[in-house]
Amino acid sequence: MKKITTLFLLFFLLFETSAQNAGTKQDREALFDYIIEKTKIREAWSPIKEERLGYNPMQEMMALKDEVINADTDEKLFYALTKLSAARRDRHLSVGKVKGGLDLPVINQGTAPVRFDVDFSDTTNPFLFVADLDKDIKSHSTKIPAIGDQLIKINDEEIESYLNRAKVYIRHSTNENFIKNMAQRLTIKNRDLPPSFFKDEVTLTLKPRKGREYSVTLPYLEEVDWKYGVFIRDYPGYEKVTSFEFESFELYKPADPSNKTLVLWWYGFRRDLPEASDALVEWAEQNNALSYDLIIDAIDARGGSQGAYALARLSPKPFKTTGGNLKLSDITYQFISAYTDRYVKRQAQMDHDSRETEDDGSYAIEWLNGPVLKGLAAGQEYSNNTPFKCAHLPYYSDWIMQPAEKHFTGKMVVMFGPRGGSHLTQFAAMINDNDLGHTIGMQDGGYSNTWEWMEVLKFPGTDKPVTSFMWDIGHTIRPNGQIAEGNPSMVDEYIPVTRDNYLTYKRMLLDKAQKHLQSLPEDVTLMDK
Repeated sequence: MKKITTLFLLFFLLFETSAQNAGTKQDREALFDYIIEKTKIREAWSPIKEERLGYNPMQEMMALKDEVINADTDEKLFYALTKLSAARRDRHLSVGKVKGGLDLPVINQGTAPVRFDVDFSDTTNPFLFVADLDKDIKSHSTKIPAIGDQLIKINDEEIESYLNRAKVYIRHSTNENFIKNMAQRLTIKNRDLPPSFFKDEVTLTLKPRKGREYSVTLPYLEEVDWKYGVFIRDYPGYEKVTSFEFESFELYKPADPSNKTLVLWWYGFRRDLPEASDALVEWAEQNNALSYDLIIDAIDARGGSQGAYALARLSPKPFKTTGGNLKLSDITYQFISAYTDRYVKRQAQMDHDSRETEDDGSYAIEWLNGPVLKGLAAGQEYSNNTPFKCAHLPYYSDWIMQPAEKHFTGKMVVMFGPRGGSHLTQFAAMINDNDLGHTIGMQDGGYSNTWEWMEVLKFPGTDKPVTSFMWDIGHTIRPNGQIAEGNPSMVDEYIPVTRDNYLTYKRMLLDKAQKHLQSLPEDVTLMDK
């Protein structure tokens, strides 16, 4: 009897140890209340997003209270907090693992040898189709899916049901961005979704354009050698300038000397963007191309910074930048102190002989330690609006950026799509709201905020870490005065991706861009628009 009791106690202690990171029910209730309390005072809401998506973020968060409180294992609590965060519908805001926090089981990550994209021909009913295959797909399946085949089920679950279940866990700010990114990650096995969403293999039910539905079961692989790849570049009549090597964008010049256009494939607003923008202008000057028209493919672009710096060199027209503000709350002073400390350290390490942009960071420091602190002391809910992060202009300016001393003088056509956002959302807004050029394709992913706050959550009254949690603590303001979050600017010429045009989509948009430029009188510049 004593031996049995001892074994029971050992089992009980082992169970308690394995579950202790998730805390007690009282711990989880206190944690939920803390998150709700801080969200109410810290979060910079986007009413226009809430109206468009038809939801109330606080109501949706409150509806998850029981799920959080009853999440008695690390895995349950992690995904309950993930849902709680995602209820705000903000692509930037994540929940992450932290040292000493919730412990998640190891999963065998991998990618199935098929990838999907979205047919947006019916905006009210987009569907997923096969967009790419592993080059060695025949070694994984006797039945080979065809590009364009529609996805009907995944693991015998209707795809609509699967996406609805997944949506509560996946960060997104627009429905288009959600389904676009979900399509590309659908056959990737990782921790974005609870393990219950996956099996050892994935079974896909597909419907061809003509004929009966069929199913394929595919393994998850460590690596996939895609036939087409995620980023398709298809610019007939142009050749890549191989000497132009930057991360932010690639340069393509026309093969025909009579063609006075350049193509930029825009990857993102990376750290080298100012350097790349200056190098582009220098290259164009040396090749007598500053008067050329620009066609910018930003369909695949991601975020970063310094988009206004680039536009001041790509366009001959003055433009209003995006702006931003801070939600003033309990963490504002701490945020300013940390930001100022980083600035001081950066200045101490700076090589003062290096090239600088319009600002070395002092504009933001002056604003944060001046008007923002005064607003906090006065009890304001938000700070004043300023040019975005004061990155290019001081807080007291009119937000108007002038063209750089050397810049392109031709016309501009820009392609956008719903995959990316963040600084891309701002880049698109500056182009569209200021009429800097003609935009085609689809609207961008529509997610952008000015500042974020991340902290390690702890069970209230303890030093026990749980996860990291983020808040959006500032609006991005479009040049037209609207909040940018969940509110992407619309393109001038809407051309959706479909399963029929997917592989030739870039080529089609390039052709439309060229025809648009050719339709304008030769003496028309952007200054005349």
